[in-house]
Amino acid sequence: MTTTKEAQLTATLETPSAPTNERVGSVSAAAYRIRHHALNMGEVQGQGYVGQALGAADMLATVYSDQLNYRAEDPEWEARDRFLLSTGHYAIGHYAALAEAGIVPISELETYGSDDSRLPMSGMSTYTPGMEISGGSLGHGLTIAVGMALGLRYQGSDARIYNFLSDGELDEGSTWEAAMGAHHHQLGNLTAMVDINALQADGKTDTVLRTEPVTEKWESFGWYTQRVDGNDVGALLAAFDNAAAQAAAVGRPSVILCDTKVGRGVTLLEEREKAHFMRIEEHEWQTCREQLTAGYEGKASA
Repeated sequence: MTTTKEAQLTATLETPSAPTNERVGSVSAAAYRIRHHALNMGEVQGQGYVGQALGAADMLATVYSDQLNYRAEDPEWEARDRFLLSTGHYAIGHYAALAEAGIVPISELETYGSDDSRLPMSGMSTYTPGMEISGGSLGHGLTIAVGMALGLRYQGSDARIYNFLSDGELDEGSTWEAAMGAHHHQLGNLTAMVDINALQADGKTDTVLRTEPVTEKWESFGWYTQRVDGNDVGALLAAFDNAAAQAAAVGRPSVILCDTKVGRGVTLLEEREKAHFMRIEEHEWQTCREQLTAGYEGKASA
């Protein structure tokens, strides 16, 4: 629950202005390109976690094209903000975002998942520029993020930590231990984002382990909590702006809960029943690209 002191602090912060149409348009265009890159990479293997990449593209585009402080030519720049992909199997979407950011060459995306590629199917920090942590067992990312945020504060750094989690990771006790730790240490330099697509490997999230009411849970752990449509760029920008207004060396950590749709932007994939790990037939890839482009151009002209 929010304490009186925290409520007073929030009330004194200036509310950011609404995102401009220019910002929304710029991030939406980046999200479209990220989705396009993900489809091209998926076609290399003919299968993969394409649905998650499409669903999370707006989140990734908002962070990389509007929020994150980094240098594309120097991925290990000491003053950089850190983006931690807790969900290693979302790497295909992250690679697309890294390419959009200029950290990974777009031409290299065609090596995705191939032997000796710097872009393995699950994220590996030892292989890929801009990949801060390796993906493996889920539920560890927020713990690492807490340690990084605390370490940066001790170093006197203004850098921020952004941690990307999935709703399935909310099944893990380690996630909630980290959430308690972040509040205890008052890590105002930490923002978590949760992709709530309601699906995990074993089925629908609410049938595997019911985590709702998830907003109230994060609030009770002392986090500044917002829940938005994760496929609405304007809502995402406003939420991240609000989180940035909260950011401080000492303060409340922030979490943005993002409701998304697996396969977003490609009708063919949005309607797939088995969507956690998709097998897409050879003749379907071009249809996917055409649907993606038609949907994006239709929105842009509306």
